Amino acid sequence: MRIYGSNGTAALATSAPARRAPAGGFSVAEAESAPATAAASPLRTVGGIDALIALQGVDDATERRRHAVKRGRVALDALDELKVGLLGGDLTPATLQKLKAVAAYLKNGSGDPALDGVLAEIELRVEVEIAKLATA
Repeated sequence: MRIYGSNGTAALATSAPARRAPAGGFSVAEAESAPATAAASPLRTVGGIDALIALQGVDDATERRRHAVKRGRVALDALDELKVGLLGGDLTPATLQKLKAVAAYLKNGSGDPALDGVLAEIELRVEVEIAKLATA
């Protein structure tokens, strides 16, 4: 008796005739043995860990633009905090530290010339305010 598996391989049973079970039952011949199992093959990787890490580092244009807009908003929020601090008379050294961090954060470009121009103007304003606070 020959049995074909779902993957097309054949498992051979012995040629001993199987005993018939009484009226609709199932039985296996005593002389049959379990087919040998093949060793598991190792998993194949597409490109390895290095390729996956490299793919994670790739940003598309929309992702770079979204990050650049976020950096611009953070910088404008810091400038607003500076304005409120100056008008309220309670300007803290933490505000200066925040402006310095924002200025360093604005250095990365987005790839969009118009957006990069706006970010450069915001960066210039932040640098001017840092210079004014450092001399005061």
